[in-house]
Amino acid sequence: MAKALASAFAAPLVASTVSRLLIDLNRSIGHPQLFSAVTRAAPAQTRAQIVERHYRPYRVQAERLVRQAVARGDRVIHISSHTFTAELEGKVRNADVGLLYHPARPGETEVCARWKETLAASAPELRVRRNYPYAGKGDGLTSHLRVGFAETDYVGVELEVNQGIVFAAGRPWTALRRKLIDSLRTACAASAHHDSRPAPRNTHGER
Repeated sequence: MAKALASAFAAPLVASTVSRLLIDLNRSIGHPQLFSAVTRAAPAQTRAQIVERHYRPYRVQAERLVRQAVARGDRVIHISSHTFTAELEGKVRNADVGLLYHPARPGETEVCARWKETLAASAPELRVRRNYPYAGKGDGLTSHLRVGFAETDYVGVELEVNQGIVFAAGRPWTALRRKLIDSLRTACAASAHHDSRPAPRNTHGER
């Protein structure tokens, strides 16, 4: 999804190359879930090496790209792309797509509201929910960047797609991917027009 977004918007891509079983790149240093049960018990030196080799380069690259775009005067819409399991601890998640954002940030609220509205029109069969199955203001890369770029026009949105769709038979994922891209394009254009600002030139696909 992140690769498709980056290609569609001619935007830079920062993609993880390791599993969360090694380290979760979307968690802050010190978060109890930064390391998995597999690596949490590893020696401190080993964990430090994992951070330096995999975690920091990913974070530094994402932050550098946002900083460069902000310095150019661009409006940055950063899409952090993830999937979620259809069922967790016996509880079925009743959504196909989740759009996560911080409710106190008008730019993020606006983009997600328009994205959901556009998806409802183009794909009414989809269950699209905001700040589900996780809270958009929780710990993560977007939350970190909101603090670092608090005085800028940074918009951080986490896209969550149900894995049941991704792995379903009949290739529904291909159609959904196209609808997500087209609806995001419409939402961004509508949001920019509403704000009387140019349409965003840097939509970051990130995974």
